[in-house]
Amino acid sequence: MTQAALLKTPLHRRHLELNAKMGPFGGYDMPIQYEGIIAEHLATRRASAVFDTCHMGEFLFSGSTVVDDLERLVSCPVASMKVGQCRYGFICNEAGGVLDDQIVYRLGDNEFFMVVNAATQPADYEWLTSHMSDTTSRENLTDATGKIDLQGPAAPKIMQRLMDELVGDMKFYRCKHNRYRGRKILTSRTGYTGELGFEVYCDPDLAVRFFDECLENGAKPAGLGARDTLRLEMGLPLYGHELNAERNPAESGFTRSISNDKEFIGSHRVLDSAAARDALVGLELSSRRAARAGDKVLVPDGAPVGEITSGSYSPCLEKAVALAYVRKDSAALGAMLHIDTGRQHLEAAVVELPFYKEATGRKRMEDYLD
Repeated sequence: MTQAALLKTPLHRRHLELNAKMGPFGGYDMPIQYEGIIAEHLATRRASAVFDTCHMGEFLFSGSTVVDDLERLVSCPVASMKVGQCRYGFICNEAGGVLDDQIVYRLGDNEFFMVVNAATQPADYEWLTSHMSDTTSRENLTDATGKIDLQGPAAPKIMQRLMDELVGDMKFYRCKHNRYRGRKILTSRTGYTGELGFEVYCDPDLAVRFFDECLENGAKPAGLGARDTLRLEMGLPLYGHELNAERNPAESGFTRSISNDKEFIGSHRVLDSAAARDALVGLELSSRRAARAGDKVLVPDGAPVGEITSGSYSPCLEKAVALAYVRKDSAALGAMLHIDTGRQHLEAAVVELPFYKEATGRKRMEDYLD
């Protein structure tokens, strides 16, 4: 896709004014970094950072048949969700491969909001709606929705200054409506960075204003580079790397997002333990040199057992880490493996995820509002 053909978020001009390094992602021209990936990463862990995520897709589903439809279409339980609850899960094809990962929000008894990835958004909407009952209402809100993520331990104080209503009662993986500048918005607390923080869904013009006011209140602008290293430190999957249409989500380790108590599209394969041959593991390298997606993983005698899906230097651990799918018999904690970069072999140990264990994402928000 040429530069001219790339889509632009409502904040595109602001990123250029902030001298962001831009690049294509999910069909959009997006900020990769501003001051630098490490600086933005550490600002998120230690204070606060604000991310433009307007490229993500948003859908609204409602009606008397919506619960039954979503139960068939996503791997996580839907009927048991409380109003105001969010759940992470997978949209699978008939063979059990992952078409996308998503977060579904229950806004009412028969009303659900869904957030999906940018590159897969058009195909996701077509897939979901083509498998829904005629009596389920559906609306693609992507073009009419701005999304900003404010993340980090200082985020609650900034958020409370900017919101018209209180935020301290928000629990992890919960959502609620609030008001910003007198206008109704949707807020959630799901935290892809691992830190305390919020996702704000609002009109596109309001997203620009919210982004600017976060900066005015001390948040650093952060790009996709830091977003990727932050999620990697937390051991979280990225669609197109750890997840794809050929990969069984049961191999990802996120089994808590896969219901054993219902049938959903692809469940016969996903729930078949014999179909999960590999396991997603965390690898801690013995050097600062990072592995890259596609590098082969070997046992010490040189036999291949897997492949790197994501790898980077960890700013918080000050060493290189990676995610890889390896054969289950090579996935034990403490197992020593080699990574073939094409130029040399790097030693790595299988370690427990997440790599970074001091994140604030699940902590009591009240403690960060004093």
